[in-house]
Amino acid sequence: MYLPELQVPVSRLTGVGPSAARDLASLGLLSLGDLLMHLPRDYDDRSVRSPLAAAYRGGRVNTGAVIDAHEYFGFGARRTLKILVRDESAAAELLCFGRNFLARSFPPGMRVDLAGVFTLHRGRLQSSSFELEEEGRSPDLFSSVLPIYPLAGRLAQKTMRRLLRQAWERFGTHLQDEFPPPLLESRGLLPLREALRAVHLPRSPEEAAAGRRSLAFRELFILQIQVVRRALARKAAVRAPRNYRDNLLRRLLTALPFRLTPDQKTCLAELHADFQADHPAARLLQGDVGSGKTLVAFLAALLHTEAGRQTAIMAPTELLARQHADNAARLLEPLGVRLAFFAGGLAPKNRAMVLRALAAGEVDILIGTHALFSDDVAFRDLGLVVIDEQHRFGVVQRNRLLAKGLHPDVLVMSATPIPQTLALSAFGDLEVSTIRTMPPGRKPVETHLAVMGKEEKVYDWVRRELDAGFQAYFVYPLVEEGGNAGLKDAESMHLRIRDRVFPGHPAGLIHARLPEEEKRETMERFSRGEIRVLVATSVVEVGVDVPRATCMVVEHAERFGLAALHQLRGRVGRGTRQSYAFLVYSPDLTEVGKRRLKIMMETGDGFRIAEEDLLLRGPGEMTGLRQAGLLDFQAARLPENAEEMLDARKAAYGILSRDPGLLLPENQGLRTLLQEAP
Repeated sequence: MYLPELQVPVSRLTGVGPSAARDLASLGLLSLGDLLMHLPRDYDDRSVRSPLAAAYRGGRVNTGAVIDAHEYFGFGARRTLKILVRDESAAAELLCFGRNFLARSFPPGMRVDLAGVFTLHRGRLQSSSFELEEEGRSPDLFSSVLPIYPLAGRLAQKTMRRLLRQAWERFGTHLQDEFPPPLLESRGLLPLREALRAVHLPRSPEEAAAGRRSLAFRELFILQIQVVRRALARKAAVRAPRNYRDNLLRRLLTALPFRLTPDQKTCLAELHADFQADHPAARLLQGDVGSGKTLVAFLAALLHTEAGRQTAIMAPTELLARQHADNAARLLEPLGVRLAFFAGGLAPKNRAMVLRALAAGEVDILIGTHALFSDDVAFRDLGLVVIDEQHRFGVVQRNRLLAKGLHPDVLVMSATPIPQTLALSAFGDLEVSTIRTMPPGRKPVETHLAVMGKEEKVYDWVRRELDAGFQAYFVYPLVEEGGNAGLKDAESMHLRIRDRVFPGHPAGLIHARLPEEEKRETMERFSRGEIRVLVATSVVEVGVDVPRATCMVVEHAERFGLAALHQLRGRVGRGTRQSYAFLVYSPDLTEVGKRRLKIMMETGDGFRIAEEDLLLRGPGEMTGLRQAGLLDFQAARLPENAEEMLDARKAAYGILSRDPGLLLPENQGLRTLLQEAP
């Protein structure tokens, strides 16, 4: 959230010298507005006392204690102070790593205030993360709700708290609130200055939560104003209703060796109805990996082709774009549909040829990458824009492609199922269609876990599949050996797999740093079966469809997000043969890592996995939405603030539906806009 009145350098605060300013800048905190929107990641509630014995149950400690004695362990430079303390409930040890000087400040017999996180080690309570003061010297430190901030460099929590208190007291109390009191009061929200005080200087955990909720609503309202404005602007672009013949579509359906699933039929019917409306269609088509979204897009494109209009299909990588082009050629060219492929690496002669044919209307469907944004790409009559893996593109990019036609329809697709709260937030200007049913004959991929050191059993299993004539993927988090000690990389593992693990089966290597032509040739050889083992990075996460590939091995699986693991698993199971995914993980797995892999074992449902990914990692990391600049929230947390998001959406519709001409450029004019709020 932007605070225009506080674009004052943080150096205006007392105690911010060059070193502190650099550390703050590394957190993106350049102005007082940035600082006040640097929200706590958690709170330490010290408003109530908690004795040492509470640590036996896993709780935090906040108590009055007595220093019993000093001891030391270790030798030489590693000699470390251990302070023995006790209160009325238990005794404990404070491990003072790098803080031997505490012996002078806290002699035996002194009464102290003590707070920290304690663990049980060999029957003794111990802590190396604690705060200690002489009893009564800093009462606020042991009787308040203390915010815990993200830090960098040499910044300490005490320093950050002091700077935030100073920033709010000197500057935050004078902030003007653009949200009118009736809008806030009707929703139980705090004014801006009080919301900032509540999150940084809370009197209770409940007050801190109320402050964050108030800030979250503001963020979500501003986002929803932008999303709703796009939706209303699209519906205001009135055009003559269109009638679409479906002869080409029916011919393709007759030629297919299978029937559409019920969900595919429903989505296609929704698109057909959209296209015939008196305003441009805008629909999000989401479905699990392998559910048949691309076929629905091809069928939708045929409706426009038969009406004499052109279609642009854009993918985020050349690998995926070529996969679409190959599939389109196989399915659509026999119907007489004129196709062309367009990417940045095209030879100048071929590029010029495609551009001339496109402008003359001699290309029905153009398939390519972000190169479609280029200024010299001109359509004769662009009727439909299809954007695959939409979350990898921003709204501005989408609009650049739409601007190449007169009110074209738009279909955006996502193979990463998007939970409802995210879909309404980021893609709330789009209608949503969902494919949940999978094509008949597909068998669920069996998922197995293996700890590092026992991967030879996985290799034996894969070898049996290779000997039976099938293929396998091996995926690694790194391209080449680097500073991450102990991590396997694709380049060195390609050599090992080729020469030592599976010497009788040809192996290939693919990653993002290779030239496009080399990647294309490798993928074609893998598709033809000439390469039996494909060693790769996550570049194969999307756009690879090889029915004879039955094994997916992901080594260092803990390094991948849930959505990425699910996408990688979806690269196998494309044929009728039973397929397998092997997730090989490090023995020092974190609790989040364990939960992530457990979910992958429990379900193959991409929609449930997406919900879990949202809970574990947040919206930006989950779907790439933060990289697209759509959900880079500071206060809002989804799905926690789903209710605020829906309320903000309702308020935005209430305002803009009465006057769609109201704009919100860079948050200016917000006060005028909000006067219309219900």
